Amino acid sequence: MNVLVSMAAFALAASITPGPVNIVALASGARFGFLRSQGHVLGATLGFVCLLLFTGFGLRELLAQWPLLVELVRWAGVLFLLYLAWKLASDNGQLGTGAATPSPSFWRGAAIQWLNPKAWLAAVAGMGALVGDGQAWLIWSFAAIYFLVCYLSVACWVYAGAYLTAHLRNPGQVRLFNRCMAAVLGGCALSLLHG
Repeated sequence: MNVLVSMAAFALAASITPGPVNIVALASGARFGFLRSQGHVLGATLGFVCLLLFTGFGLRELLAQWPLLVELVRWAGVLFLLYLAWKLASDNGQLGTGAATPSPSFWRGAAIQWLNPKAWLAAVAGMGALVGDGQAWLIWSFAAIYFLVCYLSVACWVYAGAYLTAHLRNPGQVRLFNRCMAAVLGGCALSLLHG
């Protein structure tokens, strides 16, 4: 039972802390609201759980043998996060239905996780620390726990963004908020170059 509690604590620490996925969730909640952002939440959650399962069932060894893959993922992640930051910064801030700007999708949420070096680090570190011997039941237990914790954590960021909507009353305020979030996301991306 202690290992399951440790898994939950690890999942919470890795999922609730600021990072690219949560910054996008916050901005999405502010721009599109809680319900329209659920595709991002589910995509990010399932994307990470798949990454965790792949890591637990052998990807760890592949990455150890091919360290260039880790570098490629890191650079792809940096470029993708900079692209998302640019999209946020260039948003016009218009409130309303957002028909011209679709809310973040399930697939974008999943892609962020696979291109997010923080997610790779969490998957490899979590599996290494908590499922070192690779027992299948522990891998599946960790994935189930992580699904619940990750979903709730990302949803909290979306909710916080949706709550901020009450304070973002005009396009200028929305643009300022988006540009601040873009700067944070860009900072996350650039910090990955030194990691």
